[in-house]
Amino acid sequence: MKVDLDGLEVRGVSVGGLETCLEVPRWKLAFDLGRCASTTVGCQTVLFTHAHADHMGAVALHVAQRALRHVAPPRYVVPRENEEAFHAMLDAWRRLDRSDLPCEVEAAGPGDELRLRPDLVARLFRSPHRAPCQGYHLHSVRRKLREDLTDLEPAELRARREAGQEMAREVHVSELAFCGDTRFDVLEREPHLQEARRLILECTFLDDRLTVEQSRQMGHVHLVEIAARQDLLEGVGALLLTHVSARYRPAEARALVRAKLSPDLWARTQLLVG
Repeated sequence: MKVDLDGLEVRGVSVGGLETCLEVPRWKLAFDLGRCASTTVGCQTVLFTHAHADHMGAVALHVAQRALRHVAPPRYVVPRENEEAFHAMLDAWRRLDRSDLPCEVEAAGPGDELRLRPDLVARLFRSPHRAPCQGYHLHSVRRKLREDLTDLEPAELRARREAGQEMAREVHVSELAFCGDTRFDVLEREPHLQEARRLILECTFLDDRLTVEQSRQMGHVHLVEIAARQDLLEGVGALLLTHVSARYRPAEARALVRAKLSPDLWARTQLLVG
């Protein structure tokens, strides 16, 4: 499925317990590899949230397909807790596949900031789940004139620039936050998510077939929690709800969400279903 999230194309699939892989073609990156579609092979960078099979099960296929196409080895960012086992998994597949499966593996965790491209950084945060999980808040990097120089005349600015003075400062602007599998608590623990330009938040359960408490025990978000705390999403530009359980048909899921959200929030919300 493909969606336009406030001018940013996001495509892929995310079904609770089955498979999650979301691609951002503009940046040639993906979040998680619960499956590997033909388009996913074009993603140079993959940011993993956690090691459940529905989020990491297609690694061998992805790296093998990139090698088959003779493109650059992928860059995999994995949680520190999973680094050793991730390498062991790759080594096992190398023996099974009788190939090198070349890739770059980088371990990182909450609190780290990674430079993904010259114009893009990722800030990592903890997502509370039943297994160690981390989210990624991506920011574009822009250069702006230093605040202490804004009142100077053009001639003075030119003179200082010619003298070799550093004139600009880096400014980071929110672009996209992806929480991975998480409980709703993440919005309170990580206030920066409440101001994300685009937020991808899981919402696995939508009605009383599972209670909020049962959902929380499984480490997931229930629609009732979002409906009760819509104030935490007032500053979010665009919201994409993912990881909806397969028990809900697409039309049913949309109807349930629309009925629970305010008109304002619903107007900024999309579902990755069907």
